[in-house]
Amino acid sequence: MNKQHHYKAAITWTGNRGEGTSNYHAYDRTHTLNVHYKPEIPLSSDPSFRGDTSRYNPEELFLASLSSCHMLWYLHLCADNGIVVTAYTDMATGTMEENEQGGRFIEVMLHPHVTVTHSSMITKASELHQQAHEKCFIASSCNFPVRHHPVSKVELRTLSGE
Repeated sequence: MNKQHHYKAAITWTGNRGEGTSNYHAYDRTHTLNVHYKPEIPLSSDPSFRGDTSRYNPEELFLASLSSCHMLWYLHLCADNGIVVTAYTDMATGTMEENEQGGRFIEVMLHPHVTVTHSSMITKASELHQQAHEKCFIASSCNFPVRHHPVSKVELRTLSGE
């Protein structure tokens, strides 16, 4: 039997200017995301679709979900394989394409930059990105390529007294 996990998220539209959706220009795209016992997240649509640039949009959250899931699996795999990671950053990029039916993401590229404690860990640290990709729940749910271009380096430590 497969183990199932269930999630809940509440979205509340906050963009009614008093006229509701009486026409396309009559309302704001602002809304909030609430998950029980967590800070509220202000959302809007992408600015290309009349969104508020000061708020997160669904496309950014989707990209962040892919990046976060990859990172969490990667750190797990590193811990299991004796790879000591001391820093991790990613500047993920995604391409969404509009068409007659609406639109869809056609590609995401993750750019993880990883710092490890010893040069002997570099090769394995780089290899583990493929395993993280294969295990990522979010990437496994996508119908487009999610690629990764990792960079690994060794942590520079200074000796005391220098």
